[in-house]
Amino acid sequence: MAVVAVALHHHLLRFSKWKTMTATTPHRSILLRSQKKLRFSLLSCSSSSSTSQTPEANAPQTPEYYVNSGLQLFSKGRVKDALVQFETALSLDPNPMEAQAALYNKACCHAYRGEGKKAADCLRTALKEYNLKFGTILNDPDLASFRASPEFKELQEEARLGGEDIGYSFRRDLKLISEVQAPFRGIRRFFYIAFTAAAGISTLFTVPRLFRAIKGGDDAPDLWETSGNVAINIGGIIVLVALFLWDNKKEEEQLAQISRNETLSRLPLRLSTNRIVELVQLRDTVRPVILAGKRETVSLALQSAERFRTELLRRGVLLIPVIWGEGRETKIEKKGFGSPEKAAAALPSIGEDFDKRTQSIVAKSKLKAEIRFKAEVVSPAEWERWIREQQKSEGVTPGEDVYIILRLDGRVRRSGKGMPDWQQIVNELPPMEALLSKLER
Repeated sequence: MAVVAVALHHHLLRFSKWKTMTATTPHRSILLRSQKKLRFSLLSCSSSSSTSQTPEANAPQTPEYYVNSGLQLFSKGRVKDALVQFETALSLDPNPMEAQAALYNKACCHAYRGEGKKAADCLRTALKEYNLKFGTILNDPDLASFRASPEFKELQEEARLGGEDIGYSFRRDLKLISEVQAPFRGIRRFFYIAFTAAAGISTLFTVPRLFRAIKGGDDAPDLWETSGNVAINIGGIIVLVALFLWDNKKEEEQLAQISRNETLSRLPLRLSTNRIVELVQLRDTVRPVILAGKRETVSLALQSAERFRTELLRRGVLLIPVIWGEGRETKIEKKGFGSPEKAAAALPSIGEDFDKRTQSIVAKSKLKAEIRFKAEVVSPAEWERWIREQQKSEGVTPGEDVYIILRLDGRVRRSGKGMPDWQQIVNELPPMEALLSKLER
């Protein structure tokens, strides 16, 4: 639960492996989970190894206390009890910061219980009245199941119509990521422009000489030498402009690939335990193999994979079947909401740190236990859209039967037409415990 524990008195809490961002309001802070598991406790409860379902008799009956108590219960998987705590906090006339915390974490409880409409109502109120940042909703793993629901699409459209940043701001950073991957592109472009300018200036001085050479006369320059210089300058300009345009094209392709990788990381799956996660949460844990095609073709491929099940599991393979035509677009009601009324202006945003999406209150060891041989896609229309874009980028006719093998770090390893040769994949992929697998993470 990425947002939000409210602490009005720092001496009441002791916490470890947290990242703290201090608000401008005195003696208040928003505790943001770092890349470790959420762990904190009240001092008054430190002598006990278990957390009570209800606040202690001598504990302060404040919204702050109930929010923190609810977070403790949620971290232990006691979602129903946590929900009661957040509802109690909202009934005690909380300040804007406490109300935002209670509403957001209440939404996480509803999402965990599969109650998409109730989660959307809580988040809508937090966004409209308490200045919750939409990026927080996008990045919290505990809302992965909600992001796969029609209610999320509706909420996203409402936020967009209301002028909110609904999560596409990462595109503004694509050029920076591209520069990191191709650090000398800017230098090359500088030289392209500089040499083109130099060739252009030289041409301006050489063309009049060429006219004089053509006219002839005693003081006329040599025709062949002058025309050669003009040809070299013009040829240089053509080559440099072509290189500049080629570099621009390569950058656009790179930006498109980065954008596709970001989209891929957000695609939702349903594990065998019925839990919904995003693909990024499985990073370093499995090698997803996407099988996209007609139902008959994909079914045959899955049956063939069963013969290699043991060896594929040793290599961390997770099969993800995508059947063409099963995706149904959700019809979004066109309405928006306006500016906040009771915004907690001092409340800092959680931000859009990509790695935070890989963390959740559920330990990764537990996540591994939930992963079986096959997962079911959620929001198949989004999966189809991504696969078709990937096919276009690789020159494959969209809609053909294809397979796509991902690396442990979530990037595309390779792809091919038709269905895969499982024996070849077994020979190609190293076991999870092998050194090559560790280097791939």
